[in-house]
Amino acid sequence: MTIGLAKGANSMGHVGWITVRCRICGRYLDLSGQKPNARHEEVVYACPKCAKTLNVYFCAADAKRLRYHCPYCGSQLTVVSPLIEG
Repeated sequence: MTIGLAKGANSMGHVGWITVRCRICGRYLDLSGQKPNARHEEVVYACPKCAKTLNVYFCAADAKRLRYHCPYCGSQLTVVSPLIEG
C-alpha cells in the first residue's frame, strides 16, 4: 500500500496521530504544540520513564499542580511539545 492511497484514520495528516490525553484531567492535548487557528501554544509534559510504557502525558495546569514530578515514579517531567517561535 502506498502512502498516497491511505484515507481516513490511516492518512498521514490525521489528528489522531498527534493527539494524546492528559492523565489527570482527561483533556485532549496536541503534541504538535499548537492547534489550528489557536492564539496560544499548548505545552505538553511527559515523564521520560513512564511515557514509553504507561503512555503518561500531562497538561500545563496539572504539571504545575504536580510540581513537575511524575506521580508514578517521582522523576522530573520534561516538555514534549516542540517550542514554536513566532
